[in-house]
Amino acid sequence: MKLLIGLCAVSLTSLTLALPVLAQERGGEKHEGGKPAVGGGYIPKRGPAPVKAPAHGAPPAEHHAGADQPGHPEAPHVHTNGQWVGHDTGRNDANYHLDHPWEHGRFTGGIGRGHVWRLAGGGPGRFWFGGFYWNVAPFDVAFCAGWLWDSDQIVIYEDPDHVGWYLAYNVRLGTYAHVMYLGNS
Repeated sequence: MKLLIGLCAVSLTSLTLALPVLAQERGGEKHEGGKPAVGGGYIPKRGPAPVKAPAHGAPPAEHHAGADQPGHPEAPHVHTNGQWVGHDTGRNDANYHLDHPWEHGRFTGGIGRGHVWRLAGGGPGRFWFGGFYWNVAPFDVAFCAGWLWDSDQIVIYEDPDHVGWYLAYNVRLGTYAHVMYLGNS
């Protein structure tokens, strides 16, 4: 009996010491309470605020899509405090200019936190969920490298700065990309 109790105590001690190491290996910076600082199921309450216009004659800001802190993604992302990182170039960003905004109509399937969609297939050039079809802006394709196109959950937000574009937020990763609505089936 003493041997069994001793083995249980050693096993429990080993497990207790191993848990912090395992948590660190699963990735990313953690906030208090062990929640990830980016992604991990967090859904922003709202989309990004419009970028304040630069002084007259000033060029648009440079795109800051990289990791803003150690352990954060090298893509536009949202901190679990609601801060949108990488959406800072403003209205005049030529990468998101469209000659014919809304050429396929506007998305009416549900926007924002209360509408979580599961990707059903495709890839950055054309993907779908719920009978709605989309594509990722060419400038943002690299930011979707880790997306699971047949299973990730996303939330669509309106882009306040780039007419004709929406923002697709990946709930698992905490990253987002500019997407265009292509219509429904």
